[in-house]
Amino acid sequence: MVRISIAVALMAALASCGGDKTPSNAGTTASVSTQSSNDTRVAKDVFGHISTSSSQRSESFGGYARGCQAGAAQLPETGPTWQAMRLSRNRNWAQPGTVDFVQDLSRFAATQAGWDGLYIGDMSQPRGGPMLTGHASHQTGLDIDIWMLPPDRLNLSATERENLSSISMRRASGAFTNASWTPQHEAIIKAAASDPRTARIFVFPGAKVEMCKNATGDRSWLNKIRPWWGHHYHFHVRLKCPAGATGCENQAPPPAGDGCADAQTWVNNILNPPPPNPNATPSKPRGPLTMARLPNQCLSVANN
Repeated sequence: MVRISIAVALMAALASCGGDKTPSNAGTTASVSTQSSNDTRVAKDVFGHISTSSSQRSESFGGYARGCQAGAAQLPETGPTWQAMRLSRNRNWAQPGTVDFVQDLSRFAATQAGWDGLYIGDMSQPRGGPMLTGHASHQTGLDIDIWMLPPDRLNLSATERENLSSISMRRASGAFTNASWTPQHEAIIKAAASDPRTARIFVFPGAKVEMCKNATGDRSWLNKIRPWWGHHYHFHVRLKCPAGATGCENQAPPPAGDGCADAQTWVNNILNPPPPNPNATPSKPRGPLTMARLPNQCLSVANN
């Protein structure tokens, strides 16, 4: 059973997505020392100001919430079936396979009624790593935020991409979908979950329950749809580590089954919150990630 206290404890381990309103400013490449285990610099202050990818072979290092990426590729700002949003954040970088995934899924989305493709939110910084604002994950070039707003044009200016907002799909604090939720949303998320490159997709609980109600035939793809706080303006796709990426750490696979009963428990707890657990151990506050706590390869990534 999902409990609020357990969910809070898991926050640090799973992906957390920031909102779509606070841009971070990309700056010049940071000066990086040759220290590692004794490097107490705050990692987000190093990676958050590097504006270009490293001149290395493409590779992810570490885990989704404690890692970095070498040799990242930049998703073009505009393509035939996508547009990258919030360009001022400089977060349209990822591993080459992630860029391929976005382009593939956007082509499918463009076949759906009312969708010209996809609006792509945050991916990763040019060298991954912790961000100055917003996310705990998105550090290895394998996470993608995809807006719930159906694109009706793909010629937005840079200014429009800063000011346009996605739309919420939730009702009753996320227990249910609202009138903006469509079969096309379900089809696109199903296509993303059915892709063998996908490890997980995070959505608000009511969306998972709605998809469980509507799914017919093979339901195996539902296993990858995971309820999580927020995720009603966008859905968050997390890809598996690429084959042969020995420095990349996959998250443990989801529990077996379609996960629908678990999602319903989330909904029940939204509608009727359980009382606080008097025996819950308070979480100890964690300081920001330092360079010493990232994989050793991340120092080279920041330097090159």
